[in-house]
Amino acid sequence: MAKIAINIATGTLQKEEIIVGIDLGTTNSLVAIIHPDTKQPIALKDIDNTVLVPSIIHFGDNEQITVGNEARNYLESDPSNTIYSVKRLMGKSYNDVKSKGHSLSYNVIDDDTDRLVKIQVGQKFYSPIELSSLILKELKHRAEHVLKMNISKCVITVPAYFNDAQRQATRDAGKLAGLEVLRIINEPTAASLAYGFGTRNDESSLIAVYDLGGGTFDVSILRITDGIFDVLSTNGDTYLGGDDFDRVLATYFAEKIGLTHEELSIHKSMAQTLRLKAEEAKKQLSTQDQFTFQIDDTELTITKNEFESLIKPLVDKTIDSCANALKDSEISKAEIDVIVMVGGSTRVPYVKQRVSEFFGKPVYDNVNPDEVVALGAAVQADILAGNNKDTLLLDITPLSLGIETMGGLMDVLLPRNSKIPSKAGRQYTTQRDGQSGINIAIYQGERDLVKDNRRLAEFALTGIPAMPAGLPKVDIQFVIDADGILQVKANELRSGVSQSIEVKPQYGLTDAEVESMLMASIVNAKEDIKIRSIIEASTEAEQMIQLTENFMHKHAQHITEEEKSATQSGIVALQQSIEAKDKDQILTATEKLNEVTRPYAERVMDVAIGEALKGSTI
Repeated sequence: MAKIAINIATGTLQKEEIIVGIDLGTTNSLVAIIHPDTKQPIALKDIDNTVLVPSIIHFGDNEQITVGNEARNYLESDPSNTIYSVKRLMGKSYNDVKSKGHSLSYNVIDDDTDRLVKIQVGQKFYSPIELSSLILKELKHRAEHVLKMNISKCVITVPAYFNDAQRQATRDAGKLAGLEVLRIINEPTAASLAYGFGTRNDESSLIAVYDLGGGTFDVSILRITDGIFDVLSTNGDTYLGGDDFDRVLATYFAEKIGLTHEELSIHKSMAQTLRLKAEEAKKQLSTQDQFTFQIDDTELTITKNEFESLIKPLVDKTIDSCANALKDSEISKAEIDVIVMVGGSTRVPYVKQRVSEFFGKPVYDNVNPDEVVALGAAVQADILAGNNKDTLLLDITPLSLGIETMGGLMDVLLPRNSKIPSKAGRQYTTQRDGQSGINIAIYQGERDLVKDNRRLAEFALTGIPAMPAGLPKVDIQFVIDADGILQVKANELRSGVSQSIEVKPQYGLTDAEVESMLMASIVNAKEDIKIRSIIEASTEAEQMIQLTENFMHKHAQHITEEEKSATQSGIVALQQSIEAKDKDQILTATEKLNEVTRPYAERVMDVAIGEALKGSTI
């Protein structure tokens, strides 16, 4: 078994090996390293001299999976089995994305809940974590092919205001791909590192990072002092990017050939054709004055001025975000030293012009905007490897910290390598009606099941007033102070009931023990994720059965005998699938039960609304 030597105080690796930087993007992804001879960051090129790997996955016959440029070819010919923009779904529930689902050519499961979103491909169900892991696995394979060595450690970048669930989802995707994610870093921080900011101890500067990628936009105001990064503010939109430039162009083209939005949603192949033509037009109009193409014997032309007029409302939104970020940071435009441009969409001259006009100074764009984030991730990886002594690394948590949730799962609140001091929180609820207490068990480790991790402490939050299951809101906060002492606080928000516990310095592990725990998490990653997905699907299914039975009992008079029989059959099938311990079978049976109950559930709701409105004047 390979050994992983780790300095617990700094988190630096002592073993000589290449740690890669990964930009896991909405549209494209790539890998970068520090060149061993020049000591400069470089993006890795494949044998065909390409750097960017399209973040696209195609599921073919016999479960054949292709990722990247090869998968991109199926966007038009097989759109329902070709997944793109999966980063937009990371850490999201269906309720978060349902208003955007119509714009996707693949099937996002509509169960109208707060559970994490699922994507259906044929008879299989995938989480965004599983899909992202396929992209990361391809990047790992490419890096190993180019470097002729095994790659097991990486730094992955995320948008500055990705929340805790999205960051944890990114870590899980890395683990499932066979990668130990040493650090999740913000994309603006990475971009600043790529330009050399923050790598010297004698500098102090204020930087605005304008990051307009394929699917997300954010602007961040950073203060860098003596090599320490301080994010003063972030602003942006996780549903705004170059894809939206393509969307407004595609809509423009559709209108020109007389296609309505409804017709496009039916003819998905045509929608993809127009989307790809829109992308082509956007790129050409960045260097030329017009773009012309043929579709269905119709010649379409768009000028640069028309394109800029179409995207102006989208660019206006980004400028508003810049103003809001400055306001939140309490920094004026004049105080900003540098504006760094990140993301392929900043190649559009109109975008650079508007940003430069807003800040009143030229923008920095001499590093390839597609590569700059990955290059910065490589710089950060080099720091973690102990090769760059000038940039400060604060003390970090050597192993993840979390609590036990339903099914014996480990829910991580503070991931491994979180800097100290640090804090994180999440809300939970009760499983049973009238439940008056919650047992909170705290664990340390990298495995998905708590039984495989180290138990640190346990306490009970009692005195919760009797409420239906799911109604109480229990806020749990993890706070680690500068001495490495963990305090866990639990507070039921509706009643104000609270409890806390202090866990004394919990890092009394030897280097060998930490090595062993890390290695076990990597070796067992695939099996751990499989078990976790079965437990999560089973938990969701059991809740579905309980809710369905309660609903049928309460509203029996409004449900036909045929519907009752079909529902009972669906419940039996779902119970059998839970016993079979097959994730896809459980999710398929859950979806079928959903389909059976949805018509009469909607009918009962309509009756209830009608009763409520009787005698009311509107």
